[in-house]
Amino acid sequence: MHITFYGAVREVTGSMHLLSTDEDRILLDCGLVQGRRKESAEKNRVLPFDPQILTNMILSHAHIDHSGRIPLLVKKGFGGRIYCTRATADACGFLLPDSAHIQESDAEYLNYKTVRGALSRMRPGEYGNTSKRELQDVRKLLKKNGHKLDVDVINEYIQRFHLKGVEPLYTTFDAEQALKAFEGIPYRNPVTIGSGVTCKLFEAGHILGSAVAMIRYEANGKSRTVCFSGDIGRYDKPILRDPSNHLDGFAKDVDLMIMESTYGNRDHEPVIDLRPRLKKVLNETFEQGGSVLIPSFAYGRTQELLYVIHELYADGEVPAMPVYVDSPLAINITKVFGEHPEVYDKETHETFLQQGKNPFAFKQVKFTSSVEASMALMREESPHIVISASGMCEAGRILHHLRYKIHDPKNTILIVGYMANHTLGRRILEQGTAYEASGRSGEPPIVKILNKEYPLKARVVKIGGFSAHGDRNEMLRFLKQSDLNIKRIAVVHGEEDQSLAFCQRLKDEGYDAMVPRVGETLAI
Repeated sequence: MHITFYGAVREVTGSMHLLSTDEDRILLDCGLVQGRRKESAEKNRVLPFDPQILTNMILSHAHIDHSGRIPLLVKKGFGGRIYCTRATADACGFLLPDSAHIQESDAEYLNYKTVRGALSRMRPGEYGNTSKRELQDVRKLLKKNGHKLDVDVINEYIQRFHLKGVEPLYTTFDAEQALKAFEGIPYRNPVTIGSGVTCKLFEAGHILGSAVAMIRYEANGKSRTVCFSGDIGRYDKPILRDPSNHLDGFAKDVDLMIMESTYGNRDHEPVIDLRPRLKKVLNETFEQGGSVLIPSFAYGRTQELLYVIHELYADGEVPAMPVYVDSPLAINITKVFGEHPEVYDKETHETFLQQGKNPFAFKQVKFTSSVEASMALMREESPHIVISASGMCEAGRILHHLRYKIHDPKNTILIVGYMANHTLGRRILEQGTAYEASGRSGEPPIVKILNKEYPLKARVVKIGGFSAHGDRNEMLRFLKQSDLNIKRIAVVHGEEDQSLAFCQRLKDEGYDAMVPRVGETLAI
């Protein structure tokens, strides 16, 4: 048996590893690479193997950096099954079509810019009998109803002028086709995924449905076991059960552990500090008449925020200002959470379910679906909370809320999750916290949003306790409590400095650990 590391190797996004036996090839995750637009687009379009050689796939959880290239995989000929938990399958039913919509929208906008730029440089008669008047009229034709792009007209002129258009990575149709390959299975339920290859999934505690995969291969009287951690969550957090203490899989011996390292060299704030920290931020902002803007991942982080805010409001610790969830995807994912109470922890059952309450719905919560309601909310000046996607501020409605609120020092931008390198979220976090550390002296930093510059006058606060990833101590706790004899660990899913630091920590603890490189293959 061999394992080849193709994605999330010395970086965080694009999780993808290939497990090979004499008879089968099993893919572990198929994630989207995120970061700089051009660089990411180039990486995402190229799969490092022909999808038709794959037997089946294991998906650790639904986050796009683990699932986002599945529609491309199926589009290019993958014919196997995608095994994951039932909650993950349900979440992907919303996440993948949403990702496809973003791919299509990005392609349409880039094509619009290409045609508009070409028209601005054209001279009358350059393309056949095109007159000056026609060139002016064409620019108006690129949009309909004042602002919506006219895709048919744009594509027509791309062909007419022989321009280089952009194709989406995949379409909504491709995403819908990919969903047919999903096979949701319960935790701890063994399933055959290849000839002599069996898999069991265990709670990872990261997000709803996230799983640690134990994979057992038996052939010629011998057996080998690989454990794929996926992303490991935190301990003692609300809603979900902790990462599994005992992986009662197929044997105590694990030949290779593929272990994430997102926070391999960092310590989080204690989970018990999460609620009082949020209370402090909300009260300080409301007292000065401001609003709190929270860029949040639609899946997991949004629901956790609603849970804690619900508790604060119920106990009267914070003025009960309106809470707007301004993300159609987050609204749909919140419904998925409501459909899977079987994965909630004991506290959530006792605090909410047994009292007949929904943890994610209370009087002050308003779910904003329409564009019109979202636009009206952007102009709202009375104190409120907005939870909006995307979590790294790279796309979506959060960008428009930032445009309207980032320049006002009464407002707070609350960072509650990981911000990858080269994202707008990371720039806001770094520049905003540096400005706070300087005592807000001098001119505020300038950030560019949708190609326009804005002064970053709003307060920027980070609460690390909301992270869905365990820190280095929690990841080590998971390994030690797993009740396994781990022969070797391959450290993945972390920026290079984090992976190397966590690898050294593992060695100091007596583990045989290494950090693979992209394309490297290990024999098991």
